[in-house]
Amino acid sequence: MKKLAAILMAVGVFILVVSDFGVAKTNGKFKYVGVKKCKICHSSAKKGAQFKVWSVSKHAKAYAALASPEAKKIAKEKGIADPQKSEKCLKCHLTGAGQPKTMFAASFKAAAEGVGCETCHGPGSAYKSMKIMKGIHAGTVKAETVGLTKLKPEGCKKCHNPESPSYKKFKYAEFWAKIKHKIPKK
Repeated sequence: MKKLAAILMAVGVFILVVSDFGVAKTNGKFKYVGVKKCKICHSSAKKGAQFKVWSVSKHAKAYAALASPEAKKIAKEKGIADPQKSEKCLKCHLTGAGQPKTMFAASFKAAAEGVGCETCHGPGSAYKSMKIMKGIHAGTVKAETVGLTKLKPEGCKKCHNPESPSYKKFKYAEFWAKIKHKIPKK
């Protein structure tokens, strides 16, 4: 299997592994590009206004929320000096937290991200172009070959779980209704 993976990588085929949570994990070939790259194509109402839906959501403000008095109080109780610098907090409040710097394109701005598009859909460097996205929608490009994944409901529980000090029972249908952002059918 490792030999096959090496051959595929050598010829430019990327491998995507989807974890038990349904959250994208890559072989390091895909980079996080940031929500501004997603915004270029995902802003218009005609295409579903996904960026607007995200930008007014708690996901967009997840990193900033760690600077709130409430977050600082919780962090202090947990022995954490600064929640905006703690991996324990960042793993659920910041896209790409814990990934090596080589996984981020220059366009990625961590503080502007919060829980951005790529947290759920995978690093976007290979699928950010309109040509690739059109190919995915036309069925000529397989999403997983370019790092794009569709999150399974279980993927949300990677962060929405009792490990979180502010956990509330996770109700997928109710929470999804607040953030759904599908691309309209033509």
